[in-house]
Amino acid sequence: MRKIKTLLRRIKGMSFKRMFMHVNQIHEESGRAKLFIVIDMFWSFARYGVGYLDYKVFGFNYVRGKEKRKTFFTMNDNLFLVRNVNNKEYDYKFSDKIAFNETFGDYLGREWLDLNKASVEDFEKFLSDKKTVFVKVVDSCGGNGVEKVEINEKTDIPALYNELLEKKQTLVEECLVQHPKMNELSPSSINTIRITSVLKGEQVYIMYALVRMSNGESSVDNISSGGMYCPVDENGMIFAPSFCDKTGLCYKEHPFTKTKFEGFVIPFYKEAEELVKKAALEVPQIRYVGWDVAICKDGPVLIEGNTIPGYDMCQNHYHLRGDVGILPRFQKIFGEDFSDLG
Repeated sequence: MRKIKTLLRRIKGMSFKRMFMHVNQIHEESGRAKLFIVIDMFWSFARYGVGYLDYKVFGFNYVRGKEKRKTFFTMNDNLFLVRNVNNKEYDYKFSDKIAFNETFGDYLGREWLDLNKASVEDFEKFLSDKKTVFVKVVDSCGGNGVEKVEINEKTDIPALYNELLEKKQTLVEECLVQHPKMNELSPSSINTIRITSVLKGEQVYIMYALVRMSNGESSVDNISSGGMYCPVDENGMIFAPSFCDKTGLCYKEHPFTKTKFEGFVIPFYKEAEELVKKAALEVPQIRYVGWDVAICKDGPVLIEGNTIPGYDMCQNHYHLRGDVGILPRFQKIFGEDFSDLG
């Protein structure tokens, strides 16, 4: 019954305008007939639970045969896992940025201030040795409500304090200084590693990793803000070109810094995995998390954790090896039909 309700809800939310936009793009890329693409899209939706957007991201137009298509971890799989291993009562420790900082303070590597509890004098003292800070809306996501603020002798601190309260940007954080090698990717943003983990019993498993970076213009690396991403292997090495959702293009080198992606090795990557494995044990009621990790000169630090990790970027067909999705990785841990979630 739940599957039927989910299917009907997704059909109701479909945008046929967007669907045919993707059909046209796939047709232009592959030369395949539009009618065939539409029929295959609806078949993939009915048979595998893959919507038109995921059809394009997963490259189903190129993935042949049910055995390979069945290896993809779908939206329904992702939501099923979230519902069954993440306790909603503890979700606030991740969705509220203040609560996250309080919970994972030992992993942050930076000073921070809650303006809801701080006076103007506290704010002024916090800024006294800083030239830049990040200000954030505590319940925002996707980079929304996040700004980089420059501080100098002309800054009217009481006015800034009131402005931030008015805009609900009540979390103020010290700017991290990322590792010089990470600046080679894009110096305008902190280029974070998305490392997704699952906890079963007392064992933490790393499911996949991506590195995200700005396009060279933005101060954030979020994909929704025009950022780019590359897949990372178990040794911290980028093994495929970068993809940008905004342009729909792959890049063998960064368009701004000209750094070549394939073969680039992320410093302190193994340490980043160990950091995530330790953090994953702090709130065992939330067992499936997408962690954002920054690499500083002395090692990795946590930026945030997401309790509904993405399932699509890690299965981008430009990055796949052998046209195979990541479902087998989850089945190895939780069983073929996800029946062993304990």
